[in-house]
Amino acid sequence: MADKARKFPDNVPGKFYVDEDCICCGACVDAAPNNFKESAEGDHDFVYKQPETETELQQCKDAMSECPVDCIGEDGED
Repeated sequence: MADKARKFPDNVPGKFYVDEDCICCGACVDAAPNNFKESAEGDHDFVYKQPETETELQQCKDAMSECPVDCIGEDGED
């Protein structure tokens, strides 16, 4: 389960985030490319845009369920 106290600082503020357990596998980027991307350092993925539509919201939830290390949270700031 993701820990918002350990989220990467490059996540944009909002409900969804990626924490330091990320292994940069790209599953979230594949599931929700409008919301997740790889960091410039290439060592983790992060939320670069919070979902704005029902489709994006569902894709973010799909990303959470597909994450092999459970590092995506949806309990960040609203």
